[in-house]
Amino acid sequence: MTHASSPAFRPRGIRFGAAYYAEYQLTDRIEEDLDLMAAASFSVIRVGESVWSTWEPRNGEFDLDWLQPVLDGAHVRGIGVILGTPTYAVPPWLLKAYPEIAAHRTTGHPLTGGGRQEADYSHPAFLFHAERVVRAVVNRYADHPAVIGFQVDNEPGMELFHNPGAFARFVDRLKNQYGDVDTLNREWGLTYWSHRISDWSELWVRDGNTLPQYDLAWRRYQADLTTEFIELQAKIVREYVREDQFVTTCIAYLRPALEDVDLSANLDITSGNVYYSTQDHLAKGVDLPLGPPPTTTGYWSLYRQADRIFASKQSRFLVTETNAQGIMGSDQNYPPYPGQLALAAFALVSRGAAMVEYWHWHSIHYGTETYWLGVLPHSLRPGRTYREVSELGQSLKAIGDALDDYTPDYDVTLLYSNDSKWAFNFYPPLQNAEGNPDPLSYQRIFDTFYRGIVDAGAQARILHASQLGDDPAAFARTNPVLAVPGFYVATDAELQFLREYALAGGHLVLGIRTGYGDDEARARAAVAPAFLDEAAGISYEEFSNLDAPVKLTASGPLILSDDSRATAWADGVIPSTAEVLVGYDHPALGRFPAITTHECGEGRITYVGTLPNPGLAADLMRHVVPVAIAHPWLRDASEAIAVASGTTPNGARTWFVSNWSPESATVVAPSDLSNLVTGEPRAAGSTIVLDPWGVLVFADAADVPSQGKGNR
Repeated sequence: MTHASSPAFRPRGIRFGAAYYAEYQLTDRIEEDLDLMAAASFSVIRVGESVWSTWEPRNGEFDLDWLQPVLDGAHVRGIGVILGTPTYAVPPWLLKAYPEIAAHRTTGHPLTGGGRQEADYSHPAFLFHAERVVRAVVNRYADHPAVIGFQVDNEPGMELFHNPGAFARFVDRLKNQYGDVDTLNREWGLTYWSHRISDWSELWVRDGNTLPQYDLAWRRYQADLTTEFIELQAKIVREYVREDQFVTTCIAYLRPALEDVDLSANLDITSGNVYYSTQDHLAKGVDLPLGPPPTTTGYWSLYRQADRIFASKQSRFLVTETNAQGIMGSDQNYPPYPGQLALAAFALVSRGAAMVEYWHWHSIHYGTETYWLGVLPHSLRPGRTYREVSELGQSLKAIGDALDDYTPDYDVTLLYSNDSKWAFNFYPPLQNAEGNPDPLSYQRIFDTFYRGIVDAGAQARILHASQLGDDPAAFARTNPVLAVPGFYVATDAELQFLREYALAGGHLVLGIRTGYGDDEARARAAVAPAFLDEAAGISYEEFSNLDAPVKLTASGPLILSDDSRATAWADGVIPSTAEVLVGYDHPALGRFPAITTHECGEGRITYVGTLPNPGLAADLMRHVVPVAIAHPWLRDASEAIAVASGTTPNGARTWFVSNWSPESATVVAPSDLSNLVTGEPRAAGSTIVLDPWGVLVFADAADVPSQGKGNR
């Protein structure tokens, strides 16, 4: 897929604020709200993206002036504005006039209104009206001095369109890709269950499909529809924007019709929405059940969400939405404990966030999201959340531009695969707690490795296969450890790259299902792991799900914790020349190793034939990265301490030291430091005390200019 080129955009400073919907307020309080925002050191608000029926109350009749007081008031107070195009929330008049644009979740069953993201945005009638309202809104306000950028649409990719037109275009896509039905029959294996077709008109609709090859093609197509829609809007907006304005969209990374690398290629900067479970879910060492989507659980998952956003363009990003108080529904009331708002915000900044924006400013008094609470409670009187947000705003303001062009550090590179995620969503290898197929299998496999890195005191960088480049030796020099979990849908060239990377000096850590499927999600007719078996010094021909965790034995230099276990899966690994690091303490599985390692060329391949539990994952990563970048901080630190870091182009390193616990924690300064917020010096060897759920930001003293506090 080709993309429109976007101008280089370098975020300056750290923007801080919230989404603001004056049109949702029960009374006119714009001046009061903006004064409170300014007092809280807000530098950005996001407006306008949810109210198409306000911008265009009737077909072709526009009301564009209602937002002017918000923009004027924001500009007077030095608050920048991100203006959203309203195409994700379709007005009732449009659905009534053009019922054919309603998205079909299953063939012949359109959505009936009353929600959001209800339209097939590949339908020509929808695109006509979407372009018209986008042009009207952007043309009206592009020249306003408060507007710093535009968000096109909002959280795109929510639906998989089963509309007749979308299906017809899917068949056309297959014709272009495969040429003729005989090729499709061969590539998809349609002999199976008598699915061979003799004409394109015989291809069945998606609803009853049971073939993984069909489903993967369908998911790729749906993601491309989303990319094309965002690309179209970005092109329209760029006809109006100034050179100092950017174009983005906010990505919800759990959306089913989304390929974030392709989509972000059309944008000046990536934006993402980060929601997470709070309170005791953030305590290090505490494992609580996962909350409802889109939340994640665990302190490490905040870092992972940020690293996923960074990965889309391999650059700094904007957080367009994150928790202020309780989120989700009326039965999900878990406001962050005191201190957790700043803790989470600095975790995001440490991994590359150039903006932190809450959803939203005031708690709404009606509608679906009444209890998705904002910075202000329903009383609209500033309370504890507002005070903590204000303190955080002051801290970010004090840091100023000290983190411009900041790049997060990493000890381990992790390969992410949207194709493999889609394949496992349809055809999962793992079971859930109820013994049913787990559509989140890929996320479980990937997150196991990611969490292991963070729990081991190391840091991760996430890359997509399309971002690996074409020089394995050069990649090995800048990425000494590459972990590849669950890379099931992979081309021959990608697997050959991984092998050449290890031969050139990289340490390749392979997880289950990697190299087992090809780019059509077909099981390969090859010795597993394909292209990597000889270099890894192992092979396997059988594999098994595990109904219960399995104890392990250490057979080499990898040191096991008492609680280390194998879970969910076991490959029947047969070592040829590999060294066994970990074995199974099990009467049948004991004949297989759980983890092996093997020198190959100038590098090494470590094979992990099971899904590690958190203890084993951390043990593995401590073995792979014995001295992480943050190691000097963690030698004498409390167990609850985590450290993230990064550098600016002049080589200056910034340290984000966090206490993920309800108790005070300590850490010993490994060098002379300066607090990046207060300018306070800390001598090497001094003990630093962090409050419960506390976070401190330091720069190495030698890197801080004499004027201090990031004012450079």
